[in-house]
Amino acid sequence: MRDISRKVVSFRTALAQAVLKVDPSTIERIRNGEVPKGDPLPVAKVAAIQAAKNTSQIIPYCHQIALEFVGVEFKLEEDQITIETTVKAAEKTGVEMEALTAASVAALTIYDMVKMFDEKCEIGSVVLLKKTGGKSDFKPKLDRVARAAVFVMSDRVSAGKSVDESGKIILQRLKDQGIDVVEFSCVSDDETEIVPSIIRCTDELEVDLVVTTGGTGVGPRDVTPDSINGLFEREMPGVAEAIRSYGQTHNPYAMLSRSSAGVRKKSIIVCLPGSRGGVNDALDVLLPYVLHAIPMMEGKCHDEKKHAASAAGASETSTK
Repeated sequence: MRDISRKVVSFRTALAQAVLKVDPSTIERIRNGEVPKGDPLPVAKVAAIQAAKNTSQIIPYCHQIALEFVGVEFKLEEDQITIETTVKAAEKTGVEMEALTAASVAALTIYDMVKMFDEKCEIGSVVLLKKTGGKSDFKPKLDRVARAAVFVMSDRVSAGKSVDESGKIILQRLKDQGIDVVEFSCVSDDETEIVPSIIRCTDELEVDLVVTTGGTGVGPRDVTPDSINGLFEREMPGVAEAIRSYGQTHNPYAMLSRSSAGVRKKSIIVCLPGSRGGVNDALDVLLPYVLHAIPMMEGKCHDEKKHAASAAGASETSTK
């Protein structure tokens, strides 16, 4: 079974279809209520819903998830029955297997109820028509390579008395996202070093993203947010809230973090905890979603096609 413990919950949907080939006379029997075992459609609908809810008991590697909706629709055609199943859930993993299982069991249920008089009956296909949710749906559409700077805030690391691990984790995970890291430095827990370092990256290098690690606790030398928050032109409280909320599900000490986030010029600045676990948890939340702020800050519409269609409709209405 795949480990999904580090994934972030998102709203998932899936639409599956099964096609049952039948003799034309079978369609007439169903329409006229002449199937000896009773109307197969409501029975198949209940079977599909039950199958979707029990998919993890049928398919070994499927996770147990809490479904929020299962819909089943039937279309009676000349010589086939088309079954479409829709499944929805807010979960860490997709619901396509639940939709496919539901469609398959609905087809099998109808097959079982009509096979006694229809020797031509067969399941033609079971396919996934559509799925939504997960990181693939939230990958930001950038017309260039994003640029980032990474800072390790630590007296001991900057003095060479300790080896950095968290900064290297950030560096690698940003590179995995295709982000160009143009600055990677260690500075001491001192406002006189922190502030000029951040300003140089936002004002001179004009990076898209500044990520710091360390100095977000409540220790006497934890001064990163205190030093950086005053540089924000706009705060991004939702980012810090998401980091702490997700971190709390893995480590109760996450509530002690003073992680913060904001915007200076056209740079996103995010202050992360110093521990490896805290950094990994925060990056699970941030990437790739935080990159969506880059086109937003550049004034680009979230959905240009939709915006254009809406504008065209408004223009047409105004001329009538």
